[in-house]
Amino acid sequence: MWCYVLLFAMIWAIVWFLRDRQTISRFSDKHVFITGCDTGFGNLLAKRLSRKGFQVLAGCLTQTGADELLKACPVGLKCILLDVTNSDSIKHAVEWVKSEVGDKGLYGLVNNAGIANPIGPTEWMTLQDYRRVMEVNTFGTIGVTLSFLSLIKKAQGRVVNMASILGRISANGGGYCVSKYAVEAFSDSLRRDMQHFGVKVCIIEPGFFKTAVTNLDSIEKSLQQLWDQMPPETQRSYGHTFFKQYLKVQRIIMNFICDPDISKVPKCIEHALQASYPRTRYSPGWDAKLVWIPASYMPSFIVDAVLAFVLPKPEYRVC
Repeated sequence: MWCYVLLFAMIWAIVWFLRDRQTISRFSDKHVFITGCDTGFGNLLAKRLSRKGFQVLAGCLTQTGADELLKACPVGLKCILLDVTNSDSIKHAVEWVKSEVGDKGLYGLVNNAGIANPIGPTEWMTLQDYRRVMEVNTFGTIGVTLSFLSLIKKAQGRVVNMASILGRISANGGGYCVSKYAVEAFSDSLRRDMQHFGVKVCIIEPGFFKTAVTNLDSIEKSLQQLWDQMPPETQRSYGHTFFKQYLKVQRIIMNFICDPDISKVPKCIEHALQASYPRTRYSPGWDAKLVWIPASYMPSFIVDAVLAFVLPKPEYRVC
């Protein structure tokens, strides 16, 4: 019996391998709109897709980001200023994209724009801290997707949403993990609804990479602001040494875990756009595969215990 099980597994693996490597025939007539192209994953993805022959429509938050991207890719790439938190900016982008794609519709939409700060203990946050992050990561993704959906349906295209491995397991407080959990849920429901129209929806769940989102100076500056605005009573409950210990542990973890090769993420997005049978989820990064995904399937008490062991403890805690 075990021989049959092994044979079935081998055949399944071979079929999956061959199916996974089938790609669409032409890129030159495919338009892809990408948000958050000023830096990081979006910037590199826009350049790579342009070199492959896709017609890239890049959304940048700043004019400087747009100018630098156009300078790097003068052919096969066009830019527009886009603030995903502004409905008028999204409407303007939709009209611009309509004029570019014509009757063919939009083949690919990549929701890449995102922010992370502030990240830290939950009690340090305000409601506005959560709203600021979710306006970009969650409602920005939802707003852009809904606005472009009719164009994507026309092309029977693809939506690629940037979630995070922290959309599977919440390793820290703040709006980032909450926003990425929401992106996962939105993408799952969107995929099931859009399959009837030939639209494919993929989720990217990167581990930790060295980008502007994981810049330690920015994270630590944000944490310092949270600490300084905290009520004295709350500060005393954590103790004056907690903040320094938290920064120290965070710096050690981030320096160890962050992968400098950010091209792994755009490569996954490329596969999602050009594969005949794209995967539902992609999890680029060694930490995503070896740490976070296994941890997400473990009992909660084990994950809680590990994080409690790694992170510093408040001075006035209940033992």
